[in-house]
Amino acid sequence: MTLILSNQDVEKLLTMRECIEVLEEVYVELSEGRGVNRRRSDCLVPSTRNDALYSLKSMDGVIPKLGIGAVRIDSDIVTWPTQGNNMRRVKVPAAPNGRYVGLVLLFSSETGEPLAILPDGVMQRIRVGATNGLGVKYLARQDATSVGILGSGWHAGAQLMAVCVVRAVETIRCFSPDSSHCDTFAQEMSATLGVEVIPVGQPEDAIGAVDIAMCATNSVDNVFFERWLKPGLHLSSIKVPEIEIAAIRRADRLVIHTHDAKPLHVTTKNLAIPETAENKGWRLGEGIGFTGTPTLADVIAGKADGRRSDQEVTCFINNLGLGYQFAAAGAVVYRKARESGLGHELPTDWFTQDVHP
Repeated sequence: MTLILSNQDVEKLLTMRECIEVLEEVYVELSEGRGVNRRRSDCLVPSTRNDALYSLKSMDGVIPKLGIGAVRIDSDIVTWPTQGNNMRRVKVPAAPNGRYVGLVLLFSSETGEPLAILPDGVMQRIRVGATNGLGVKYLARQDATSVGILGSGWHAGAQLMAVCVVRAVETIRCFSPDSSHCDTFAQEMSATLGVEVIPVGQPEDAIGAVDIAMCATNSVDNVFFERWLKPGLHLSSIKVPEIEIAAIRRADRLVIHTHDAKPLHVTTKNLAIPETAENKGWRLGEGIGFTGTPTLADVIAGKADGRRSDQEVTCFINNLGLGYQFAAAGAVVYRKARESGLGHELPTDWFTQDVHP
């Protein structure tokens, strides 16, 4: 039987700590060449909306040690509005009833059968948080207790959950250009974490004099700048453009998520993609030597150094997501769903065939 799971099921089944632990385990497999990941690809075409494009995004990975493979597929209407001085990448919930479309398909690498089908939303958030949490674990000072975060959205909450798993955080400050949203976020996360999250009025007030500075925005422009660096800081981002290239170059130790500099973009002829324009989005990472920079998996596997001294400025850029992560998180979710009886079963025969494909 194939399991159909909901975001609510995933929220019950997958904790941040479990996701950090499974990613830490399987990143060693990836570094040693015993796991595989295919680079994310985005097929982009014009939309019926003048301000949007249609994007069909996919990524996949296989972890033989866990006997599982995963494919993540997103079908999105994407816009790039401007808020203040920054352009942002915003998905539009254009499916019926104002909903988004993103799926994870889990397969057995032993039989090929489909194990589970589930939406990607909650898993997506947790795996991004867990990845940056591992960056903090290996690159931040052991005595780091103060955190500043730029952003108050969906991903920002997971970033704070992750950092609180790997470090004994005592203070958190948060900035967002939407002050009312930032206030609400601070109240909610304070209750969730048991640590006071203080909303502040300027980005400098959030990331000044902290041990760990985190960026968690949907901006395709820089939000963190070189002038804010100080000795001993760990700097973390969930996407390439958030950190000014001058700040990245000044870091004593830079670690990235993957050597792939950007997704594979497949587009119709002469299609303009705002996040690949000059001085925007992926173009802002052109000064980073992705090929020669150590990856998080290599640091975890002991093939590259993490932090070497308390005075170093370290930087982790979660530059591109991996389908491999969905296989790892999916393995935990599938096992616990089977143990707990969560989800709905459908005949596997509905998703297999007796005709040679």
